[in-house]
Parts: sequence; structure tokens; C-alpha cells
Amino acid sequence: MSDRIMGGIGLVLAAFYIWAATIIPESFMADVVGPATFPIVIGAIIALCSVWFIFRPDPEPTWPSLNRLAEIGFAIAVCLLYAVLLPKLGFLICTALASGYMSWRLGGTPFGAALTGVGLAVGIWVIFKHVLGLSLAVGPLGI
Repeated sequence: MSDRIMGGIGLVLAAFYIWAATIIPESFMADVVGPATFPIVIGAIIALCSVWFIFRPDPEPTWPSLNRLAEIGFAIAVCLLYAVLLPKLGFLICTALASGYMSWRLGGTPFGAALTGVGLAVGIWVIFKHVLGLSLAVGPLGI
């Protein structure tokens, strides 16, 4: 039953996502496909996956233990904190902290996770900023 409930929630989410995509305003420099195409495709994929869960549920789903659910909750909290703190701390600091935490929780040593976080943040920053020319949130470091 839990798979079917998740499928129903997914269908509602997909419908909301597709509706929200249809109200994206068109820019005066719109391309051929428009700004709503990609979100509509993602919403359609969510809807298809949700229908799969409704009609083909697992016979005996196994739910994670309470401490695993807490780990998932902490990961969600880190993602939310990332979004909130990004404008204040900047891309480099937020990305290093979030990816370092996630690496640690996925089984890395604290030192290795810290190196992974810093390396991932700097690597993505170089690619986004210097290769792709995107503007990223500037933090107290000024970069």
C-alpha cells in the first residue's frame, strides 16, 4: 500500500510541476522549445514513474530503520540549509560544506570527506565559472 500512496503523491506532484511549468513567462529572447519544455518533460517522467508504483507495487516493501530515516531527514535538512545559506555564504563555502557532509554520511572518513567537499566545490566552481561562464553566488571570500 505504501508504494501506491507514494505513486499517488508523485502524480499530484507531477501535475503541480507541469502546471507550474505552463505559467513560466516567455522571454523576449525565447528559443524554439521555450522555457517550459524541460520542466514539462521532467513532470511527465515523474508521472510515468508514479503510475508504475501504483500499478506495479512491491509485494513486501522494506522500510528503513528509524536511524536510517533520521539520516535521510538530515540529508534533506542539509539540502534546505544549502539553499538558504547559498546567498549568504556563497557557492564555494556552501558546496564544500554540503558535499563534505554528504560524503561523510555516505561512508567516508571525516578527513577524506572534507577533502572531497573542498575538491568538489572548487572543481564545480572552476567548470561553472570559467568554462561555462555562469555567475554563481558570491560569498564573503569575494569569489
